[in-house]
Amino acid sequence: MHLDRSWIAARIAHNGGMCVLDEVLDWSARHIRCRTGSHRLADNPLRAHGRLAAVCAIEYAAQAIAVHGALASPLPAGAARGGYLASVRDVSVRVARLDDIEDDLICEADRIAGDHGVVLYEFSVGRATTPASALALGRATIILDTDSLDPA
Repeated sequence: MHLDRSWIAARIAHNGGMCVLDEVLDWSARHIRCRTGSHRLADNPLRAHGRLAAVCAIEYAAQAIAVHGALASPLPAGAARGGYLASVRDVSVRVARLDDIEDDLICEADRIAGDHGVVLYEFSVGRATTPASALALGRATIILDTDSLDPA
């Protein structure tokens, strides 16, 4: 089964232009690798002042993590549990912006720890032609079971 942008948008909280991933290239119980070219789009909703700052790579990685959650979920039909990006740590951004990168981007995430309420991922975003050379990387903590959180 080809997991394209429409499949992704149906399973994460963002759709329309805010769904920034184009396809899932491969995944396992602990890893996901996605591809995108949306960083080059003039109407990318993450753009500000006519550019897409490299720190937006965090959103690209967060969406890859959400897709991984849907794929690895024990819920039927790739449904995902709700989650919030609680924190990012050890973030390293090695370029100033993403929109001037001609290559597609590869967004990877590895689940390194977690339980029923919280998961920890390491992530990287890099050029498709040189994926081993990350443009941005870091760790993300996701809080699950958000329905049980007190909104106050």
